[in-house]
Amino acid sequence: MSVVVRNAQRSVPLRRAPLRRAVCALRAALGASCFDVGIVCAGNALMRRLNGAYRQRPEPTDVLSFPFHRVAAAGELPRPRCRGEYNLGDVFLGVEYIHQQCRDAGEDFEGVLVVTAAHGLCHLLGYRHDTKHAWEQMYRKEAEILEELNRLTGSRLRPLTAGLF
Repeated sequence: MSVVVRNAQRSVPLRRAPLRRAVCALRAALGASCFDVGIVCAGNALMRRLNGAYRQRPEPTDVLSFPFHRVAAAGELPRPRCRGEYNLGDVFLGVEYIHQQCRDAGEDFEGVLVVTAAHGLCHLLGYRHDTKHAWEQMYRKEAEILEELNRLTGSRLRPLTAGLF
């Protein structure tokens, strides 16, 4: 199945191939290789519109996830009834927002982009962070899949959400 990365912004130079490879590895680490996923790299204007429409917060943000399936429990894989339902959904990465945050904090943009994509993928599988217990569960899953990516690539990525709940 496929991972499609679309660059819908022009503010930040972006290398799609490394992001696509990382998302493929993260999807495999989640046990969801047989599902399609879409990644949309968006600017602040689009993220502001989407965040306002779906979360009633008309401001740019780093990531928004739109699952294709509703899952009963966090981490449960969807149960498609036909070939056309082998889709996890779409993750919108606020590339312009992430780039500004990285520049302000002196962080590695490409690494933070991949970690943010991991966060979005976890949301597609029902992980949330609206309670301390849910946040801890999501953090563990993010750390687990990033560790697998680190093993494959030699990187040292960690979840960004440490200590935020």
